[in-house]
Amino acid sequence: MVRIEALSKRYAAGGTDILALSGISATIGEGEFVCLLGPSGCGKSTLLKIVAGLIPASSGTISIAGRVVTAPGPDRAMVFQDYALFPWMTVVENAEFGLAARGVAPARRAAASAELLKAVGLGEFAAKYPHHLSGGMKQRVSIARALAVDPMLLLMDEPFGALDAQTRFVMQQELLRIWRAYRKTVLFVTHSIEEALYLGDRVLLMTARPGRIKAEIPVASPRPRDIGSVEFARLRAQTLELLSEEIARSMEQEATAAVTS
Repeated sequence: MVRIEALSKRYAAGGTDILALSGISATIGEGEFVCLLGPSGCGKSTLLKIVAGLIPASSGTISIAGRVVTAPGPDRAMVFQDYALFPWMTVVENAEFGLAARGVAPARRAAASAELLKAVGLGEFAAKYPHHLSGGMKQRVSIARALAVDPMLLLMDEPFGALDAQTRFVMQQELLRIWRAYRKTVLFVTHSIEEALYLGDRVLLMTARPGRIKAEIPVASPRPRDIGSVEFARLRAQTLELLSEEIARSMEQEATAAVTS
C-alpha cells in the first residue's frame, strides 16, 4: 500500500549541507503495523514527515495506493508525541476537528466522534477540556481525531514517548486493540526496542545519519506478545546488537562535530 523508492533528503543547517536520509526503499502492506527504529538523529521523524507530505524529499518518491505523495492528503493522518490538542476546545471538539475542517455535516461529525471516543474509552469525557485529562487520555484523543478522518495510513511519531512506563504499556495495549478494530496501516516511530517488537509486524532498523534501512526484522509472534518469552528475548538481543552499532556511529559523529565546530 505504501512504496518508498530511493528516497533521500538534504537540508542546509548553519551553512552546512546535511544529508539526512539516503537511498531509502521500503514497502508497507495494507493493514500492516511497521515500526521505524534507529539512533537519535537518524532521520526517523524526517522520513515520517515526508510520507505525511509535510516536507518534500530531495530525491526519490513515495506513493500510497499508487498515488505519488506531493503534499498532505486525506489518505494520511498523523499522531505526534506532544498531543497537539487545542486547549480551548473540548475533547469532542478536538476529536471532530479534522472532520469540521473538511466541511462534514455536524450530525455526521457527532456520530463519528461518539463512536471513536467510546472506542478509545473516553465517551464520558466528551465535554471535558484537555487540561482535565492525563497524558495517556490526551493521546487517546489524538488517536481518535486521527481515526475520525478515516485515513488509509496512520503515521505515529513517538506518540508514547512522553508517558511514564506504566501508562506507556497501557497505551501500547490500547493502540493494538484499536488497530485490530479499525485495521489501519500504521507507520510508527520509536526509540524503544521493546516497544517496536511488542507492536510491530516488522521493524525497519535505520542507520546513523545519513539514515538508511540497515535491517528488516520480522516479528512473527502472535499477539498479545509475551515480553518474557525466549523468542522475544532472542529478537531483542538481535535488534540491540544491530542498533548498538548505529548508536556508536552516531556518538562518533557527534564527537567529531563537536571537535570541528
